[in-house]
Amino acid sequence: MDFTVIAENWRYLLFGTFPDGFLEGAALTLLISLLAGSISIFLGIAGGIALAMLNGWWANLLAAVLGFFRAIPVIMLIFWSYFLLPVLLGTDIPELTTVICALALITSAYLAHGVKAGILAIGQGQWQAGMSLGFTRWVVLWNIILPQALRMMIPSFINQWIALIKDTSLAYIVGVAELSFLATQINNREMIYPMEIFLFVALIYFIMCFSLELIANKILRRLEKKSVVTGSISRQATKSVGLFLVSVILSCAF
Repeated sequence: MDFTVIAENWRYLLFGTFPDGFLEGAALTLLISLLAGSISIFLGIAGGIALAMLNGWWANLLAAVLGFFRAIPVIMLIFWSYFLLPVLLGTDIPELTTVICALALITSAYLAHGVKAGILAIGQGQWQAGMSLGFTRWVVLWNIILPQALRMMIPSFINQWIALIKDTSLAYIVGVAELSFLATQINNREMIYPMEIFLFVALIYFIMCFSLELIANKILRRLEKKSVVTGSISRQATKSVGLFLVSVILSCAF
């Protein structure tokens, strides 16, 4: 294998024509992933909370909408967003915007079900304890349930964000010059180095996904450590209160 083609084109694969032109290549792939992932966090958490808290036909309607986005292929949603939204809205929408919106919608649909599962995994005793203190369901959800549930949701979130990074390669269908698009350009020009070019592309995707996994695991370990410390303090406090009550009862008895 001859990797001179990579030595000659690595900067183009990473950044495209930037700074002389628009940001492209791997940098654009990362930007799309960050923007779509950030939007999917808010939409996914909001959708998951709504799924867990709503009842009746509102819950069924939301479940049907989320099910629709989970059922259709990503490439089809990108295609529809690019060609149908301008017709419906009567204005042109940039290719990059349609890709980000499509990826965010599909990712948030999956995250919403993960959020719902995390909320429902918390025992009813937590809800009852909070409401017995006079808190509303929403206050209990925000201050007691969600902090515990989010720790359980992190692995599911990471899986979806890794899938999101890989799905950015489908942006080629509307001409967005992300990493795979530029790699195809170089391959069509050179013709004889497909293995070298796409091995390098695979390495870049691996670095992105593996880096995300490392960061997420570090955050998860920190949260688990904090949870263990908090639980230990709570048990010690409970034991101290119990001993104090016993001493008060004994002093009153004698």
